[in-house]
Amino acid sequence: MALTLSAVVLFGILAVVLLRGRHVSFGTALVLFLFGFFVAGTGAYKPIYNLCQAIAEALTHLTT
Repeated sequence: MALTLSAVVLFGILAVVLLRGRHVSFGTALVLFLFGFFVAGTGAYKPIYNLCQAIAEALTHLTT
């Protein structure tokens, strides 16, 4: 059975776990969220997206 998760869902779950475990403060999480939000609107979006796609594809080939 294949399970697919959106990167947004994955990072959202990770953020909730870190916040609940008191590993990061709410202020730190907000700053990182805003940083990611504003980076998405720049030219850096496409290379970062391509890198994530390549890593995901490589991981897929490791499990088969």
